[in-house]
Amino acid sequence: MPRPKSTPPLPPPPRKPRRDELKPGESLCDHCTGKCCRYFSTPLETPTGWDDYDAIRWYLAHGRTMVYVHEETWYLLVSSDCQYLLPDHRCAIYHDRPKICREYTTKDCEYDDDWSFDKVFEAPEQVWEYAAALLPPRRKPPAPRKPELLPIVTIP
Repeated sequence: MPRPKSTPPLPPPPRKPRRDELKPGESLCDHCTGKCCRYFSTPLETPTGWDDYDAIRWYLAHGRTMVYVHEETWYLLVSSDCQYLLPDHRCAIYHDRPKICREYTTKDCEYDDDWSFDKVFEAPEQVWEYAAALLPPRRKPPAPRKPELLPIVTIP
């Protein structure tokens, strides 16, 4: 039986340059996949009690979410591509982009893949377990009381 011809291996993908290897006039964005356009983060109040952790648990129950703590600030991260992100990872409305995008710089962007957070929660159970280790035990809700029965009144 003849052996099937093997296909030659694919060449490795081009290595993206490090920050210090950029040529004059080049931007990190020229070599990026639009990481900063594929999620958003918003700060949260620091949780202090069971109700706060329960709200975080609710966020995490919605999928494509993560809660992280960075420099003592809690954040909700929602993974969702910007509707203006083009297939070439560029912005379709670059010259009219929102202020938050205009003010964002590559100084501390995700290009280097070196995110590091103090705490990360990706599942509701993780945050509940964390809360249980920090907080006093949850009080069980009081058992519902049976209503007092009213006397039957008959009208003559």
